[in-house]
Amino acid sequence: MQQPTPPSAADDRRSPDVPPPPLRPSRDLTGSGTPRPGDQDVAPRPAARVDGFGPRFPGGTSPAAPVSPGSPPSGPAARPPDLPGTDRPSARWAAQSRRPGLPPGHGSASPPPAQGRPPLSPGQAPPPRGATIPGLRWSADLPPAHTVLICVALPGLAISTEEGQMTGRGLEGFYRAGRRVLSRCEIRVAGREPLAVQARMATADCARFVGTLRTSPQAGPDPDVLVERNRYADGTERITLHSAAPRPLRLPVEVSLGTDLADLGAIASGSAGPELPASVHDSGLRWSCATGNASVTAAPPPSDALASAGLLRWELDLPPGGSRSVELRVRPDGAGPLRAVGRAATSPLAAARAEGDDPRVPALLRTSIEDLQALLLRDAANPADTHLAAGAPWRCGLAPADALVAARMALPLGTGLAAGTLRILARTQITGGPQSGMIPGPRRDAGPHLPPHCTGTEATLLFPALLGEARRWGLSEQETEELLPAAERCLTWLRTTAGDDTYLRDPQRGGPVRCETQAHAHRAALLGADLLDACGRTGATALRQWAQELRTAFRKDFWVDDLGGGRPAVARAPDGRPVPHLGAAAVHLLDTGLLGGGASAPGLLDKVQTEHLARLLGSPVMDSGWGMRGLGAKEAGYNPFGHRAGAVRVQETALAVAGLAAAGYEKEASSLLRGVLAAAEAFGHRLPEMYAGEQRTEGSAPLPHPAACRPAATSAAAGVLLLTTLAGIRPDAPAGTVTLRPVRSAPLGEIGLMGLRVAGAPFSVRVSRLGLAMVEEAADGLQLGV
Repeated sequence: MQQPTPPSAADDRRSPDVPPPPLRPSRDLTGSGTPRPGDQDVAPRPAARVDGFGPRFPGGTSPAAPVSPGSPPSGPAARPPDLPGTDRPSARWAAQSRRPGLPPGHGSASPPPAQGRPPLSPGQAPPPRGATIPGLRWSADLPPAHTVLICVALPGLAISTEEGQMTGRGLEGFYRAGRRVLSRCEIRVAGREPLAVQARMATADCARFVGTLRTSPQAGPDPDVLVERNRYADGTERITLHSAAPRPLRLPVEVSLGTDLADLGAIASGSAGPELPASVHDSGLRWSCATGNASVTAAPPPSDALASAGLLRWELDLPPGGSRSVELRVRPDGAGPLRAVGRAATSPLAAARAEGDDPRVPALLRTSIEDLQALLLRDAANPADTHLAAGAPWRCGLAPADALVAARMALPLGTGLAAGTLRILARTQITGGPQSGMIPGPRRDAGPHLPPHCTGTEATLLFPALLGEARRWGLSEQETEELLPAAERCLTWLRTTAGDDTYLRDPQRGGPVRCETQAHAHRAALLGADLLDACGRTGATALRQWAQELRTAFRKDFWVDDLGGGRPAVARAPDGRPVPHLGAAAVHLLDTGLLGGGASAPGLLDKVQTEHLARLLGSPVMDSGWGMRGLGAKEAGYNPFGHRAGAVRVQETALAVAGLAAAGYEKEASSLLRGVLAAAEAFGHRLPEMYAGEQRTEGSAPLPHPAACRPAATSAAAGVLLLTTLAGIRPDAPAGTVTLRPVRSAPLGEIGLMGLRVAGAPFSVRVSRLGLAMVEEAADGLQLGV
């Protein structure tokens, strides 16, 4: 039987030529029926949609059928009830408009009824097809992800608690392409469960569990049998018994198995069904239902198999000091062995390594690269192209903005990932209509003070910036020329959408003018102009002129003066008044981009304003001691667990470190760097996409967010950016140069980075304790710039 194709983030992309709804405190606009793990998509959806954290496994990357203008999407219209404590960004934006400094009555429209969905905003993706579960109502208790060990080699997952026994509760189980193929795997030796003594991640796709047994209780308290379980994301589990007994042992071993064959969306919403009846199959067991089937085979074959109890039995003979193993393999019927992209010789990521005075440095880089490899996926229609899934367990599909951000931060590992991601997204680009040139994406929660914003806008502006920087890192001229038309369409969309306006406004009517969007647009214009000039295309002059006008206006219109020297506004309301709240969105003002000759592009802030922003980001209001908060601790609506209301988001902390270091504010950059490095150590060097922004104190540890993805593409790539920032690598492969701007204070002591890639060749650099950088390996002919 052919395995059903799970819903995919790729299915979200439809032509958004539908009139946008007015900004209003609409329940359907916020989509607040589920907690928000990380960059939670909040596009309108049917009641059963697990949008933003659901089972987003790729089923192809071709855009879905366009939606006719004015026609509502089809499918169930009911929406889940709001959860207690869930942020309602649109309602908060409306409430904010009634405070001093914002237009009275803005956003005061009454919410629409619960039935029905509003039309889609330009660039916003509707829910994917086939992603509904009839009659599903959401449970307020999302299964926690922070207490489990997640083995990842997409499209395979293995999720376990530290006990090692898979009991079928919560998220536990083996998954393939979003479906749980085995939910229960419990072992008993001599009629008893082993005592769990250790559980740890061995690699990104493997967890090791160790338990002990005493087979001779009269011999004392020392265990004499060790039970080791190595569990892999590809559906393999190897159980090994090691004997330390002085006499031969004959031990009965039982493995109890079961599954519900539920998809991840049903498990997340609490609607997974009961276990299915098993049948004996080959050297194991098999389960089947209307939507799929799976089987477990064992080697060596069991001496007994009981389908009614879901039980496999062996009698294992262990000599003194000897070992015996049993291997289980679980797969959907008809599926071959899982071949993870990151394990292939064609992986686009270099196997870089690090060394230095701080032992956390090599561990962070190694784990970050392993996690990036584990999250790699091939494009179904073009297998040579790869991209990163957003994160496990909730977002195992393509999220355009996240994929571009992660590929950009991972450029020191090579340009292959960037090229594949750009080609995949170029095929989704809208061609024709008022949004021609846009790369669609769903909307995303923006915190307590702003309505959700369109990630399609972000992705469209990131596309030309990533292409321009990838060329500097060594993307070939042929690949650049191939992708240039799509980048030109993105830049045309930017100029067309901005029109005669100084600012790039929200695509929805009555929306704010966001600081973050202007930073993305300004960088896209400058790096895009640089790219057009280098490739002999026209249009660069107009882009630079618009960017100059934006800089001039922004420094006046977006700066809010106060007794502390001022701050950038997070947005401007429709009437032009600033929204003054301090948040992590401001770090994008420091992320200006890379031009030729190792030069940074100019930013939207002047020198004095940049200094004020640096001081604010380095203050205890934003620096939690574990990284940078998403919202200042003194701001209204601050919540240390709010993913855009106070939690530490690793991606934005890494951008802050890089931006502050490039601007010369090494003290602030070093403090944030040390904080996130300490958090990484507490999380076993596998950084989650976010964690609580609670203030660090003596002897404390960072608090995990129960719904955060871990691993996540942006946080894993952030680990690469954090460490390469210390060396300040600024390549210009077309010019044959690389410039080094190391952090002179050397906050982590000496550090060596080996096996990076610049200009298509291995690149190694070392930074001394005095903050001096030296190239140890580079491409032939690559010169050190000034």
